[in-house]
Amino acid sequence: MQTITLDRYADVREAYRQHDLEQALYDAGGVVMADCLLVLHGADHRRRRRVENRLFRRGTFRYWERAFLRDVVQETLAPFAAAGRADLLELGYRTIMNLTAMVAGLDKPTGSTAETDAAVDALYRFAKKFSEGATLVHTTRDPEEVRAEVAAALEEFDALFLQPSIERREALLTQLAAGGITEDDLPRDVLTALLRNRDELGIDRDVLRRECAFYLQAGSHSTADAFTHAADDWFAWAGREPAAAEKARHDPSLLQRCVYETLRLHPASPVAQRRALAPISLRGGIEIPEGSFVVLDIAAANRDPQVFDRPEVYDPLREVPPDVPRWGHAFGGGMHACIGTELAGGVPAPEGHPVSESERVLGTVTLMLEALLAAGGRPDPDAAPQRDPHSARDHFARYPVVLGG
Repeated sequence: MQTITLDRYADVREAYRQHDLEQALYDAGGVVMADCLLVLHGADHRRRRRVENRLFRRGTFRYWERAFLRDVVQETLAPFAAAGRADLLELGYRTIMNLTAMVAGLDKPTGSTAETDAAVDALYRFAKKFSEGATLVHTTRDPEEVRAEVAAALEEFDALFLQPSIERREALLTQLAAGGITEDDLPRDVLTALLRNRDELGIDRDVLRRECAFYLQAGSHSTADAFTHAADDWFAWAGREPAAAEKARHDPSLLQRCVYETLRLHPASPVAQRRALAPISLRGGIEIPEGSFVVLDIAAANRDPQVFDRPEVYDPLREVPPDVPRWGHAFGGGMHACIGTELAGGVPAPEGHPVSESERVLGTVTLMLEALLAAGGRPDPDAAPQRDPHSARDHFARYPVVLGG
């Protein structure tokens, strides 16, 4: 099979918009990704996306950010701040875990604090294992060993979280049909939406399980990864340009730009992969034969010198063309653009037009970075960060920091 690699920003953007390029990056990770929204194509994808898109509206994100997300960030950070140290990967996962579980529709125990903490620990463990399964194409371990571990984790996840969550929602839907409750009494999450539309979508319990596992791992893994890179980039920038970094630390809009620059330089997925279902001609002159394998080199396209001046340099204050987002292609594009873009990255303020506090959506990564810096977070001088030895992706395995002082 012929493989064509696209590494220019304009070519990647055009390829994302081609309906005859089918998702192919997650073929190896089918144990957790098969039939998920991210890999569906054509009519099946449109139907699933239409159902789930209703949950991902800007007003919802703005409400979450004002109502409880800042509190979640502060409450998660508090015990680490009291201890005076943290690992950014663990802090990132634990901060975002409650939100991703809520979005997916996974209920946690409502009893003692110990039960709740144990549930978060379990979700944290599942999210990391499901992420390993989803990115199997980039593993350096034995793929069959990873698949077996992921399959076992899915069974445990199903028993501990998914089945109780399904039973509660099915009971609520029965009450709704009988007139005992109203629409406002239903949870607003992916699982509820899928259960209400399962006949139209043609999904079974296995698909429900993988879709909820996908949301749990995709939201937590990419957010924790982006948070760690954002902190690392900001620390280095503060060393080079302390005045500019200090100004950004006290200006949420500038700090959001710091996050966008990190996303440009360190996209969660450095490549996207597609299969051509028909011959395609790109405006730049590239011909893509039917049946060929197309690699969209996001990392290279986000450093295209025709689009980004000094593309290798971390510069949150850089100017970008008006039709280019500051994060480049980090959130994908076209039919498979990340459904949670505004949840993770927020909404950029229009250039030259300040946004009121009530209208601003900073996104979870900016809120997490803001809280970390306010708590005096800085690299641990006695413990260096370590890259993930089991992945070809640009991931940290651990990133120790000290807090306070």
